[in-house]
Amino acid sequence: MKKDTLNPVLLYMETATEVCSVAVAEGEMLLGAEEQRDGNMHAQQLMPLIEKVLKKAEIEKKEIQGVVLSIGPGSYTGLRIGASTAKGICYALNIPLIAVSTLQSIVMGALNDKTIFSSSLFIPMIDARRMEVYTALFDAQGKAVTDVQAAIIDKMTFHDLLQTEQIVFCGNGAAKCRPFYADNSNAHFSEALLSAQNMILPAVAQYRQGQFESTVYMEPFYLKEFIAAPAHIKGLH
Repeated sequence: MKKDTLNPVLLYMETATEVCSVAVAEGEMLLGAEEQRDGNMHAQQLMPLIEKVLKKAEIEKKEIQGVVLSIGPGSYTGLRIGASTAKGICYALNIPLIAVSTLQSIVMGALNDKTIFSSSLFIPMIDARRMEVYTALFDAQGKAVTDVQAAIIDKMTFHDLLQTEQIVFCGNGAAKCRPFYADNSNAHFSEALLSAQNMILPAVAQYRQGQFESTVYMEPFYLKEFIAAPAHIKGLH
């Protein structure tokens, strides 16, 4: 296969949560995907899934032009496994590493939900513990408009925002909002699942712009230094 810098062959890895997902695509065209959703077994599952998806797509390792990693926030163990594997492949093949926010990946999946209002804002959520989630606010194009934060969900967390905006809650932490907002006509819930496929559009854009990570110094985004407190996102910054 002739290498194309506009439509690169990229290997995608999603290990930030309980999902272990791998995909390979040529530009924006998906060539193959493999996923396991049966718990945190990334150490055992990731490399076999990579081998399986490359075989299915009939892609040799030497044809891969870059590796895309879901960088977090998320599970400490899952992120470490994904990062070390991605770095190892990039180093061995001398190819670039691309990082995509896990929260953005969740939003990109929800954007494919045809039941969602086109003008909606998105609040992706990664389950942390108890009523805590990792979250941020994204616009209708999948761009972050607030910083990532650890938030404790209660009836007031998004109360002000829901007075004026259509909000889509998505991700594996979104269920924590249902008891508080399910009856609000401005609150919507996407059932889109986290997947390596969700990263294709932002990753290809980054590749074309040369936005690569350091294979040596890149670290996953754990959000460990944050201290969770009730969050009140009142609007766009």
